[in-house]
Amino acid sequence: MVTFPGSLDDRDAARAVRAAGGEAVALWHADPWLHDVDAVILPGGFSYGDYLRCGAIARFSPVMASVIDGAHNGMPVLGICNGFQVLCEAHLLPGALVRNDHQRFVCRDQTLRVENTRTRWTSDYREGQEIVVPIKNAEGGYVADAATLDALEAEGRVVARYVDGNPNGSQRHIAGISNEAGNVVGLMPHPEHAIDALTGPGTDGLGFFRSLLGVPA
Repeated sequence: MVTFPGSLDDRDAARAVRAAGGEAVALWHADPWLHDVDAVILPGGFSYGDYLRCGAIARFSPVMASVIDGAHNGMPVLGICNGFQVLCEAHLLPGALVRNDHQRFVCRDQTLRVENTRTRWTSDYREGQEIVVPIKNAEGGYVADAATLDALEAEGRVVARYVDGNPNGSQRHIAGISNEAGNVVGLMPHPEHAIDALTGPGTDGLGFFRSLLGVPA
C-alpha cells in the first residue's frame, strides 16, 4: 500500500486487504524498495496536493520506479481514483483522467457493471455483474483518442462501466481499465469503501481484493 503526501484512502485500502484475508504492508513514496510485497495498491487522495496535474508528480516519486518495473514483470497493481491517475501518468495504462464535465466534485454511491473478469483484480465477479461502490472525484472523466478507446473495447480491457448515469463524463462510460496482461487495473470508484455494510453501501467492493488473494466469496 503506497502512501504519498496527500493520500487519504491508504488506510481504507489496507483495511480492505485485511478484510479479504491478506496482509497489508505500508510502502512510503520516498522509499524505492517494495519490500518483497506480492502486489501494490496506489490509493485515492490528492498525491502531492494534485499540483501540476493529478498524479503527475507522484509518477516520479522514488517508489514508482519499482512499481513500474514490477508491473512490467507481472506484479498485480491496482490504482484507485488518484491511483488510477498515477497509473495513466506513468504510462502503465493509456488515456488520462480530466475534470468532470459538470465541473463539480461528485460524491455518491454508484452502480457499475463489471465487464472484464479475467484480470488479477476482478476474477471474483461474474461478467456483467452490477455492483454498487462509492465514487468521489473532481477529475474523474476518463478520456483517450478514438483508436485507444476502440482498442480497449476490442481487447476486452474495459474492466468496469458506469450504469444508471455517467457521474463525470467519462468516454464510453468507462469506470476502469486494465493493461494488456490484466495485472494492472485502474479504477475511478472506490471499492475499499464498499467492504462493510456498516460503513458503506454494502460489500460489493470486497471482490476486487478477494480476486487477488484467490479467496472465494
